[in-house]
Amino acid sequence: MAYNQFDLLRQRRFLPFFVVQSLGAFNDNVYRQAIIGLLFWLGVDDQQRTLYTNLAPALFILPFFLFSATAGQIAEKLEKSRLIRITTAMEIAIMSVAAVGFMLQNMPLLLVALFGTGVQSALFGPVKYSILPSVLKPEELTGGNGLVEMGTSISILVGMIAGGMIFKLAGDYGPQTAAAAIILLAMLGNAVSRLIPTVDAGAPDLKVHVNPIPESRRVLKLARKQLAVRNAMLGVSWFWFVGTMLTAQLPSYAKLNLGGDETLYLVALGVFSVGTGIGSLLCEKLSARTVEIGLVPLGAFGMSVFLFDLYFARSGAATATGLDVAGFLAQPGGWRVTLDLAAVGLFTGFFLVPLFALIQSRTPRSELSRVISAVNIQNAFFIVMAAVLGIALQMEQFTIGDTVVPMPGLSIPQLFLCLAIANTLVALWIFTIVPEFLMRFLSWLLVRSLYRLRLHGIEKHVPDEGPALIVCNHVSYMDALILSASIPRPVRFVMYYKIFNVPVMRWIFRTGKAIPIAGAKEDPEVMQRAFEEIDAALADGQLVGIFPEGALTRDGEIAPFKAGMERVLERRPVPVVPMALKHMWTSMWSKRDGRLRQMRVPRRFRAHVEVLAGEPVDGREATAASLETKVRALRGDDA
Repeated sequence: MAYNQFDLLRQRRFLPFFVVQSLGAFNDNVYRQAIIGLLFWLGVDDQQRTLYTNLAPALFILPFFLFSATAGQIAEKLEKSRLIRITTAMEIAIMSVAAVGFMLQNMPLLLVALFGTGVQSALFGPVKYSILPSVLKPEELTGGNGLVEMGTSISILVGMIAGGMIFKLAGDYGPQTAAAAIILLAMLGNAVSRLIPTVDAGAPDLKVHVNPIPESRRVLKLARKQLAVRNAMLGVSWFWFVGTMLTAQLPSYAKLNLGGDETLYLVALGVFSVGTGIGSLLCEKLSARTVEIGLVPLGAFGMSVFLFDLYFARSGAATATGLDVAGFLAQPGGWRVTLDLAAVGLFTGFFLVPLFALIQSRTPRSELSRVISAVNIQNAFFIVMAAVLGIALQMEQFTIGDTVVPMPGLSIPQLFLCLAIANTLVALWIFTIVPEFLMRFLSWLLVRSLYRLRLHGIEKHVPDEGPALIVCNHVSYMDALILSASIPRPVRFVMYYKIFNVPVMRWIFRTGKAIPIAGAKEDPEVMQRAFEEIDAALADGQLVGIFPEGALTRDGEIAPFKAGMERVLERRPVPVVPMALKHMWTSMWSKRDGRLRQMRVPRRFRAHVEVLAGEPVDGREATAASLETKVRALRGDDA
C-alpha cells in the first residue's frame, strides 16, 4: 500500500502532539482577537483602541527575546512529553487570569495575560520542532513538518475568525463566552498532551542558565556552527519577515486597494493561509519523502514572482468601495489578486518546510532544542523589524523636535513591490553563499523532470542514523543524483574523478560533497586522499556511496566489483547497504550507444526508474564478490 503522510494522523507518536500544537495556536488567536472584539464591544475611542492593538503584539513577542534561550535549555534537559504537559498546564493558569480579565472587562489584566501567553509560547517553541526528529523517521520528516505547518496556519486563521466573532454572536454575554472558550480550549490541550508518548531528553545533564543576554548569545553561536543550518535559520526568519510584512497590510489593503468590507480582509488572509497550508503539504510529494532543500529556491523565486504580480494586479486605489467578496471578484483583477495571494502562500510553504526539516536533520539531537530557541530569537527580531519597517515606509514624514524628516510614503502595493525585490535579492544572496541550496534545486529539477522514481526497501534497509556504506551498480551519469533523490539522508558519493570533472555536473558534484577518486596508476595521491575522506565521513556518522564497478557499464550488465570497498571496510567495518538501479540503460546519460558526446534524446520523458535496497550486510563479513551477488539479485535481469 502506498504511503500517505496523513497516515501520521492515525498514529499516537504524532497525532496527540499535532492536536496539542494546533489547539495552542488556535487558542492564542482566539484570545488575541477576542481582546480586539472586547474593545469594540466596550466602545472605546479610536485612540485607545490603536494604543491597545499596537501594544498587544509587542507584549506577545517580548518573551521570545527574554526567555527563548532558557526555554531551549529546558527543552534539552527535560523529557519532552513532560515539558509539553507543563506548558499546557501553564496555559490553563494564564487563560484563567485572562478569563478574569474578560469578566471584569479589565484591559490591563488582559494584557498581563497576553504577556503570559507569549512566555508560554516561547517555552513551547523549542520542544515543538525538536520533538519531530525523535518521533519521525528521516523519510517522514518533511511530511511531518508539512502537517505541522499546515495545522498551525489553518489554526491561526480559524482562531482569528472565531475570536473575532465571539462578541458579535454572543452579544451581551460576549465576555463570559470569551472567558469560557479560552479556558476550555486550554484544558482540552492539556488533556490531549497526556496522550503524547515519552520522548527522551536531548541532554538530561545540561546545566540551565537563566541570564537571557549571555545565553541568547550562546545559543545563537551554537546554531551557527554549520553553514547550511545557519542559513536555513536565516531563511526561516526571512519567511517570518515576509509573512509579517504581508499580513500586517491586509486589513488596510482590503479596504483601500480592494474596496472591500471587513469580511474581504478575512477572506484575503484565509486565501494566503490556505495556500501556505497546501504548499506545506505538497512538500512531501514533491520531495519524494527526502529532506529536499531543492524546493527552497523554487519557493523563494515563486514568492517573488507572485509578489511582483500582486503589485501589477492592483497598483492603485480601489475604484469601488464597500464590496463584499462576490462584488470584489467581479471587479477587474479580482481573481488575479486572489490567485496571487494563494500562490504567495503556496510558495512560502515550499520555502519554509524544507528549511525546518534541514535544521532538524543536520543538528545533533543533544543541541536541537537550543538551536530552535535561537531560531525563535532571530524570528522575533525579524518580526519586529518587519512591523517597524512596514510602518516607516508608509509614513510621509517624521518629526523630531522642530525637524521634519521626509519619509518614503509608500502605498501598500508599492510596499509589496519593495518586498518582492527584497525577497529576490535575499534569495540570491542565500543561494550564493550556500550553493548547496541551488545545487539541490538543479538536481531536483533534473531528476524529477526526467524520471518517475519507484523506490523499494529504502525506508526499511537504509539506516536512519549512523555510518553506512551504500554500494550500487553504475549505469549512467545520473546515478548519484537519482540515489540522492531516493535516500532521505545526505550521501557522500565516491566517483571516478573524470566523471566528477564533467562540465556543469562538476559544480553539482562538488557542492554535494562528492569524493573524487582515481586509480592507483592514474593518480595515487587522488586515490589516497579519497580513502582518507571516506574514512573521515564514516567516522562522522555519514552515509558514503560507492559504485564498485569503478566505471559506467558499457553493455548494460554489471561488471565485476573491485576490491576498493574492502579496503574501506578493513579500516572501518560499517554496515553495507546493497542497492540497485533498474531501467537506466536506455537513459540518454548511459553509454548504450557510445560516449557521452553521442547522447541521445530519451525515448520518453518522466520514464520509470526503480531504486531498490537490500538488507544491510555486516561490514566485517562483506566482500566485493558477495556484494556483487546481492546487487545482481536486486537488479534482476533488467538494467
